[in-house]
Amino acid sequence: MHFRFRGFVVKMSVHDQLAQCLSDLIRLLWTLLLPCMFLCVLLTATLIVLVMSVRVWLQANRNARRARDGRPTVAFFHPYCNAGGGGERVLWCGLRALQNRYQDVNFAVYTGDQGVTGQQILEAARRRFDILLPRPVQFVFLKHRLLVEASLFPHFTLIGQSVGSIFLGWEALTEFVPDVYIDSMGYAFTLPVFKYLGGCHVASYVHYPTISTDMLSVVRERNPRFNNADYISNNLFLSAIKVVYYCLLALLYGLAGSCSDMVMVNSSWTLDHILTLWRTPNRTCLVYPPCDTQAFLQLPLDDDSGKKCHSIVSVGQFRPEKDHRLQIRAFRKVLERKEAGLGAGLGQRESLRLVLIGGCRNQEDEDRVLMLRGLCQELGVADRVEFKVNVAFEELKSELGEATVGLHTMWNEHFGIGVVECMAAGTVILAHKSGGPKLDIVVPYEGGRTGFLAEDEDGYADAIERILALSPSARLEIRRNARLSVSRFSDQEFENCFLAAMEPIMGTLV
Repeated sequence: MHFRFRGFVVKMSVHDQLAQCLSDLIRLLWTLLLPCMFLCVLLTATLIVLVMSVRVWLQANRNARRARDGRPTVAFFHPYCNAGGGGERVLWCGLRALQNRYQDVNFAVYTGDQGVTGQQILEAARRRFDILLPRPVQFVFLKHRLLVEASLFPHFTLIGQSVGSIFLGWEALTEFVPDVYIDSMGYAFTLPVFKYLGGCHVASYVHYPTISTDMLSVVRERNPRFNNADYISNNLFLSAIKVVYYCLLALLYGLAGSCSDMVMVNSSWTLDHILTLWRTPNRTCLVYPPCDTQAFLQLPLDDDSGKKCHSIVSVGQFRPEKDHRLQIRAFRKVLERKEAGLGAGLGQRESLRLVLIGGCRNQEDEDRVLMLRGLCQELGVADRVEFKVNVAFEELKSELGEATVGLHTMWNEHFGIGVVECMAAGTVILAHKSGGPKLDIVVPYEGGRTGFLAEDEDGYADAIERILALSPSARLEIRRNARLSVSRFSDQEFENCFLAAMEPIMGTLV
């Protein structure tokens, strides 16, 4: 580069040119620094003012509502409260316990169920769980539950549902501002919304962490699962991206969960993960979920030597993680061995049937049932498999009372209420060797066996054969041990622990 200076032509080196450009860039950035700082301060101040204004507005709404009602309100956030799973049983038992203890407190439930009335929801709870609330409850119907539906986010599902739950929580908060907010379904990202915008005391009952170290391990080790597609597990680059995605989500999840004033978890497995992610040891306690052991304990526990047909019963919502496909495939393998005469202690094909009992939350679950029916047709076992969807409680009791084997196949099940119900009803339980069933439920009772555990298709088929090959007296001994061991999962035990955990927060309402 050349330039003229006092009549002389001066040549600049490349190094001088770069130095000149760098100097000009630094001067430009310096001149922009103060305006940028001023803009950041202005935006931050505006955000703070906006947040405080929203908080004041919401608290004014709460004060007006409390002055009108003359008493405080505790609200449960449970968008799928009309479903028939174990999480819904926790909701209704917890609500019943609080209503019985705190007579001068109102209670509300945020739900996304449409096309039903509050009375119909309560009637469904009575029919499915045999739970009758002592007092009326207010239902706040949310219109945008679609925001937390997995079907809305075919990719990046977890972060999509988490962000969606923030907007759904905002809708709930603007519709009704409670004094105490309880997330009973695992939407941790709603906790800061209610705590910092609504000024509420917040508590949470965690059934299953949104993200866990086990999920990270699955991706790192590139193992295909229902939440780790083959095209990702087979690609090193995509697996690395997903690990980073999961780590960032785990960080955000931990920050959101740490807002909770009281954390209740349902199993030892969940407790370990929540303590690792949320880091709230002084505010976290283990509260086993309520299982209707009393109703099932009334079923007779008799010798089954006279049975001509042994039924294998599965109890659980029709969700992908429940892995009903594994149940059907393992059952097909048992039938094949029966037909080939290879199974010890097995009779004809007609002497065995599989009954899948569960609830459907939405159209996606109903479509899954159709897919499972198609799988039964494909594998040639449709004549020996029955589906019972959203059945009444009495029918559930009847099926379990007739069952020989209770079947569970979910990997890392957070707890497993269905497992406990099967054991209380007197079935020989066969559960997945992981999570709550392994750590808390299917454990020895006074040195005696309470059930069996398996991990894969062959393992389940082998275990079913082993159970059916046992003598009726040996099966009866296992059933007795299992029934005695489930007393720690009763409704009464849950209510005592739940009320003890909630007492510090409820004390703030006085």
